[in-house]
Amino acid sequence: MKKVISVLIVSSLLCFSCYKNKEDIPKDVPSSIKKDPARVIKESSPAGKHISDFVSNQDEIQYETDGDLNGDGLPDKALVLREKEDTLARRKTIILLKNNDQTYRLFKSSVTVFPEEYNDSGYKMHETEDISIDKGTLNINLYDVGPNGNQFSKFKYIAGNLILTYLETYNMGAGSHSALYYEPMKGKITLESINTMEEEMPSTATSIQVKRVRIPFEKVNLDDVAQKAYSSAEGR
Repeated sequence: MKKVISVLIVSSLLCFSCYKNKEDIPKDVPSSIKKDPARVIKESSPAGKHISDFVSNQDEIQYETDGDLNGDGLPDKALVLREKEDTLARRKTIILLKNNDQTYRLFKSSVTVFPEEYNDSGYKMHETEDISIDKGTLNINLYDVGPNGNQFSKFKYIAGNLILTYLETYNMGAGSHSALYYEPMKGKITLESINTMEEEMPSTATSIQVKRVRIPFEKVNLDDVAQKAYSSAEGR
């Protein structure tokens, strides 16, 4: 009987050795887990998963690309998901970082970074869409010869976050073309206008300095960012 009690005491001490005191144990876990802190550590650790584990039955992968995003030498993944039954629904973009055991962990997720695929009338917003990871940069490129124009954006892995570092747009309107170049972290905006009504098509460029900001991937709406940058460059 004494041997049994000794084993139980030693086991309890080993379980709680990872916590210096009782207050370190999370308060929102069941009492059964509190009795075994080793389970807390195991259950709160992000388990590696395969790509299919991040895609629900309601979604399908529309675009997929890979490349080393966080500089650890492993090819990470960027996926654009869309609902199978509702093409007008917001698309979801997820970033998966690869683990050493060849599984993945969810890094970032956004339902605003990629625009709707179709407008309310059912017309495609952009003729061509492309997503890629190159030299530690996530690129999202949208092309359209119509009123929506082209939009190119870059995100970089910085101090454990994914930050918008560059946004470029090009729009063709009646009588003029305009291009916007915005670097949020540098606070630099350049707006170029081309007068297509004249034979020489003269162009003018305006550059301004604005407040430097860090815009995280998971919260960004690129259309809104572009519109605000346009308004700043035009003095509105």
